[in-house]
Parts: sequence; C-alpha cells; structure tokens
Amino acid sequence: MKRKAFLQSTAAVIGSSLLPSISNAIETKKKSIRFAHLTDIHVSTGIVQETGMAKALQHAQQQKIDFIINGGDAISDALGADKQKTQQQWDVFKNILQKENSLPIYHTIGNHDVWGWFVKENKPDNDRLYGKVWVTETLQLKKRFYSFKKDNWTFIVLDSTQLNPAGGYIANVDEEQYAWLQQELAAVALTGFVCIVSHIPILSICAGLFFNKTQTNGDLVIQRNLMHTDFLTLKKLFMQYPQIKVCISGHIHMQDEIHYMNVKYLCNGAVSGNWWKGPFNEFAPSYAVMELFNDGTVKRTMIPYEKK
Repeated sequence: MKRKAFLQSTAAVIGSSLLPSISNAIETKKKSIRFAHLTDIHVSTGIVQETGMAKALQHAQQQKIDFIINGGDAISDALGADKQKTQQQWDVFKNILQKENSLPIYHTIGNHDVWGWFVKENKPDNDRLYGKVWVTETLQLKKRFYSFKKDNWTFIVLDSTQLNPAGGYIANVDEEQYAWLQQELAAVALTGFVCIVSHIPILSICAGLFFNKTQTNGDLVIQRNLMHTDFLTLKKLFMQYPQIKVCISGHIHMQDEIHYMNVKYLCNGAVSGNWWKGPFNEFAPSYAVMELFNDGTVKRTMIPYEKK
C-alpha cells in the first residue's frame, strides 16, 4: 500500500472510531427533564381569568413537557377574602385544572393562597382552615414544603411566605423549614443536581424594580415581601452544595435571570401578567419551559401565549 493511501485509510479508521463517543456525548447532553413553570395564575370567577388559565394550560401541554410546576398564587387572593369568596376561587382553580390538565403537577404555596391573614373584622384565626391549612389540603400537599426527584435532579419546593408580626408578610424560610432544607441538601448525591422552587424570589433584581421607580433620594429599595430577607444565610448554605444549579420563582410578575456564585436565579413572570389586565411593567402574560440536563446545565424559555 502506498504511503498516501495508508494514511488516508488510517485516518478514516480513527475518525470512525471516534464517532460513537462523540455521538454518545451529544446524546448524553440532550437527555433532559422538561417541564413548564406556571406561576401567579391568580384565577377567580370571570371569563377573562378562567379562559386565560385554561389557555395557558392548553398551550403549555403542547410544548412536549413531562410535568407542570405551579409556582404559587394560584388564586386571585385569599389573604383578605371571606370563606365563601375563598371557596369560590379554589373551586374555579380545581375545576379548570381537572378539565384542562392531563399531566402531573407539583404545587408551590404563594402568599395569595394563604387564607385570612389580612382579614380585619371577624378575623378567622380560630378557624381550622386559617393560614396555610386550606391551601395545603386543597392542593393535597402532605407538607407546605417538600421535595421530589426526577432522574438525577432533586426538586426542593419551599414555602417562602411567613406572617410578619409587624404587619403583612415577610419572605424567608422559618426555623423548621431551614433545618429540613439542610437535611435535604445533605442527602443529595454528589452526582446529582438540585432545582429549588420558591414562590417569592430568593434573589432577584426585579424585586427592586417592581414599583418602577426609585426613592426620592435615588435609592433602589427591595421590600421584605418581594425577595427573601434571608438570602445571605441561604447563600452561605448553597455555597456548601455545588449540586444546586438553579432557583426558580415567580411573585414579581416580571422576568429576570441572575447568575450568582454558580447558581442561576430565574424569576419567571406571571401567567396573569398585570393581574389579567395585559402586560405588567412591559412583561406580557407568560410561562416558562424549563430544561434541566443530566450534566447539570439549565435552559429556560419564556413563552408568551395569546389570551382570548
């Protein structure tokens, strides 16, 4: 065999031997968990809200997703609503979900899903359903915070809304939840990855842009009910676990992406947009399709949908 022919033949053999490994690497990268994150639906009785929620669910299921995460604020508001109004809202949510959704769904508790905290007269704090009992029972949650696994990803769903003794609510994880979170993270295998879900963002620039203005002195303020007040504590905890790759949230009705200390923080807008009155601060009603790959990488696609 001539030298030129030999070299060409050898190169072809070497090249063909590399193809399976390259193909396998691409295939490994492509393997992912694909789900839709629908947050801040704020459904209530009314043609606009009911049609909008149904359309969002229909649209999301056309995206070849495996499951849905409800990011919280499923209903318009239970904080200041009476019992009858709260029941009406939950009935609407459950009926539309049963009719329009055929996929597994995992729920997050939002601030507006909590019953009675803002009721001023005849406060129902002695009622068994007061606070988060109603929402946990309605959504069939064993606990207000929990975890589940999909392939080599662990999903940790937090309850980020706490009653503030000084008035209103505050965003953080309470002592019981923090102790549980530490245990959950310690149990994640070194070869696994973590996605943390919270209603209120753990870290978000949009939390400071919510009111679309600065203070008179120029300060940009992030209120205690718009972003986790315990972010610095959580950051220190997260730094111990490089398996944590992404934290997703809603609440702000706006979208942002922050890559901080090797963690992606994604605020994923609102299905309801401006509470069913069009876009909020330029952000149209949308939901997110999330892809979590088995190499720990993450891809988010925000999808606006037409509301009719």
